[in-house]
Amino acid sequence: MSEKAYDDLETKRESQKDAATTSKVTPLTSVDLFEDRTVDPVYQAKARILNAALQDVGMGKYQWWLFAVAGFGWFADSVWPLLGGLILSPVVNEFHFNGPFLSLAMNIGLFVGAVFWGFGCDIWGRRWSFNLTLFLAGVFGLAAGGSPDFLTLASLLAVLGVGVGGNLPVDSAVFLDFVPGSHQFLLTILSIWWSIGQLVADFIAWPLIANFSCPQDAETCTRSENMGWRYLLFTLGGMTLILWAVRFFVFPLYESPRYLIGRGRDAEAVEVIRRIAQFNGRECDLHVDHLTAAGMAASGGESAAERERRERQVLSRSSVFTVDHLKGLFETPKLAWSTSLLIFLWGIIGLASTLYNSFLPYLLASRGAQFGDSSYYTTYRNQVILGVVGVPGAFLAGWAVEQPYVGRRGTLALSAGLTGVFLFASTTARSSNALLGWNCGYTFHSNIMYGVLYAISPEVFPAKDRGTGNGLTATASRVFGTIAPVIALYANLQTAVPVYVSGGLIIGAGLVALLLPYEPRGKASI
Repeated sequence: MSEKAYDDLETKRESQKDAATTSKVTPLTSVDLFEDRTVDPVYQAKARILNAALQDVGMGKYQWWLFAVAGFGWFADSVWPLLGGLILSPVVNEFHFNGPFLSLAMNIGLFVGAVFWGFGCDIWGRRWSFNLTLFLAGVFGLAAGGSPDFLTLASLLAVLGVGVGGNLPVDSAVFLDFVPGSHQFLLTILSIWWSIGQLVADFIAWPLIANFSCPQDAETCTRSENMGWRYLLFTLGGMTLILWAVRFFVFPLYESPRYLIGRGRDAEAVEVIRRIAQFNGRECDLHVDHLTAAGMAASGGESAAERERRERQVLSRSSVFTVDHLKGLFETPKLAWSTSLLIFLWGIIGLASTLYNSFLPYLLASRGAQFGDSSYYTTYRNQVILGVVGVPGAFLAGWAVEQPYVGRRGTLALSAGLTGVFLFASTTARSSNALLGWNCGYTFHSNIMYGVLYAISPEVFPAKDRGTGNGLTATASRVFGTIAPVIALYANLQTAVPVYVSGGLIIGAGLVALLLPYEPRGKASI
């Protein structure tokens, strides 16, 4: 393959942004997110060729299918962690245990899942991780519905959490690896599935918990009188298995081409791009020679022995877990600062949101009791209202991240600040409806905040280390999420102290977001 062929493809890369996409947002620039030498130069050169090829293939049927099936992961990540709060009151009535232990069990599982699947998808690839996480969640969700005691329920929910904990680290990496750079903003809009999951779980819980639970003031509560939470688990577990079946049997997920070039499997990466083009009804002129020429040009004057040694190093980073996976995220001072801030943001927001969200139904019920309205019906009706309010936040987030002078960092900072403000405001409520109103504002802005956070993190990690980076941030969130119920065990939930703590942490996180060194708006991830 001649140097001319490589130059021709690079020239095409400059011009294709106008022809390969119908996006109305900021067009893809001719440079990627990272400066030269931020990551391995040969990998970076090949990744740029793949970006050009994906842009040429365009946002077609394959990517829209992926938008749906990857969204199932957001759906599961919303439904199952929320479940602990939804079933807390009726389960406590039946099994008589200290409520925060249920959230603790779930968060331990989520932590293990984030570590295992996040780091693992950089070792054995994205495809199997993508398909297995939902399967585990569905199977153990169904099994948890038959729990005869608290220990069984907590154990099954912990194993369920292992599956759920891997959804976002893996699914965000998968989606970003296949979408053209001009449509990366859709990763933010994928949070619509998180909002839909919240709404669906609340909507199903409302009639089941309200009509098939023991009275809240009952001294004894038998299984036959308290089937509502079990019906909820059976329903959500069955739904999750259906979503897994669509992923596994209907949608042809290919292995990530960026993962493949990181392992030196250039020919397989080219074949994946060609299959996607065929699925979209497009032509693709990418050849292995293009990647070979890009690698040779990037390696410059290296000798054959030096090139072979460096290629083995890149291969080891992507196929075998070593500390090099972590080193790749701290390769330069700027990248190290970015990675550190993201880990900090996920940890702090994970602590604040879990502390608040896990006990929101309890808060609504207990405050409702003070206001004279604490029935299951009203509590879960309010949860449905909150779910509806959160849905438009995903679309607003997708629009905001593409606006000049705002971008990902500005949207994250503003939404986090407003989320904290509404949390503080909720302490002023003097009626059930006022508390609901403040929580609507919190839910709307927190969905924007999470939508941007879920997107900006994988965008600023190099694809060959993206699973590890997602695993690190998700692990931080789950570790601090595990701390939240421990705090609740010793805190007085009848006071507004947990709300003040959560609000202060989230506002602080919004200020930290402004310090992030990379702004992905208008640039392609590699």
